[in-house]
Amino acid sequence: MDLQTLSDKIEINEVLTRYARSCDSRDWDLFRTLFTPDAFLDYSSVTSAVGSRDEVAAWLEAGLGKVPWTQHFISNVDIDLDGDRAKVRAMFYNPMLLPGMTELSYCGGYYHHDMVRTPQGWKSERLVEENLWFVNHPGAPTP
Repeated sequence: MDLQTLSDKIEINEVLTRYARSCDSRDWDLFRTLFTPDAFLDYSSVTSAVGSRDEVAAWLEAGLGKVPWTQHFISNVDIDLDGDRAKVRAMFYNPMLLPGMTELSYCGGYYHHDMVRTPQGWKSERLVEENLWFVNHPGAPTP
């Protein structure tokens, strides 16, 4: 692996780390810096927001502002570099305490990012969350 590839992969991992931090600390200004201005975000796999960076950031700010706490873990990051572009697939695990719930909820799946190198560094221009499972979902029927 050459130094440029190594540097690119480290920088892309940093974007993912800042993404988790921005969500968990409710830092929506930081969140916006991780995406291109025209980025498309799709959280429909958990019946959540789909739209532009700013639309989704506003939706998350309103929604997660009511959530007592979340903790995002991102791992198994697979980066396919192609010059100034990259396809990224990363696992996530997200325990959380949801409003009105006494037991913890958990979900997990994959983040699929299309990233691009910009003058300000690597940024995501497309994010699709693929939620594979959700334990103790507030809308789930009780057995």
